[in-house]
Amino acid sequence: MLSDHALALIRDIFDRADLFRDAPHIRRRMVAWGPDSTPLALDHSAVVVSEAILLKELLPSLTPSDSAPAWTIFASRPLPAPAEEHPFGSRMASAIAVRLKDASAAETCWIESLENGWLFVIPNAPGSAWLLAVGSTPAALLSESGIIQEQIAEAQTSAGQFPAYPRIVSPLSGDRWLACGTAAMAFDPLCGDGTAHAVREAILASAVIRAVANDGPVDGILAHYQARLTAGFRRHLALCREFYTSGGNGPWWRTELDSIQQGIDWCDTRLKSHGEFRYQLKDFELHALR
Repeated sequence: MLSDHALALIRDIFDRADLFRDAPHIRRRMVAWGPDSTPLALDHSAVVVSEAILLKELLPSLTPSDSAPAWTIFASRPLPAPAEEHPFGSRMASAIAVRLKDASAAETCWIESLENGWLFVIPNAPGSAWLLAVGSTPAALLSESGIIQEQIAEAQTSAGQFPAYPRIVSPLSGDRWLACGTAAMAFDPLCGDGTAHAVREAILASAVIRAVANDGPVDGILAHYQARLTAGFRRHLALCREFYTSGGNGPWWRTELDSIQQGIDWCDTRLKSHGEFRYQLKDFELHALR
């Protein structure tokens, strides 16, 4: 699900004002967050786009080069040997297709916190949606649900699983290489800011390479790259802390909240070693701060 802000950023970067114009829209969000909470209706504005459609629309506009690269940007695994992943949490997510009772509710998404995790329903067509279950199995969480369960007429029994805890790689750069996107860090899907952040990382990565190519100080520029990405990861963890503080007060919530705090402390230590930001990004170029 791409917010208006993320969509505007991608359209601007690829000069595609019509990008995903026909994608399903989400215009309302129903939220039941916290113990004994009642659903709260909120205005929302986003589009639902699958990874396959995203790649299909964007890849044709990219022109590959036959020349040997001076730099390597790692956007997927495996990474160079010095890079090590640092996870902060243990929560897993499951995604299954569901059929909704109300086919007219295609523009409404639902989110609900429960004792042992949370559920998120994202419609992708009239009458159908994806159910994301984090913390336990979809069946177990639906059995606890008093709100989202009522929206679902039928659910698949098989589910694909993936990690939903935040994690970051260190170091994020080295000799002629940078880690970017999900190879650099992964966000909790609860916050919904992963795609826009990955685009901003790519902009910064390209600016870093141009700055080095223009005889900028390599060590200082790479330190700035690592500091910026670490600061962005810390902001994400701080946002996660707000959600997981209010989502529940049981053992599962406390365990994940402790891991989030460990991540914030880790980022603070790293940011001290990186030092202050040394550059500012303007018009896709790095400019030294005076």
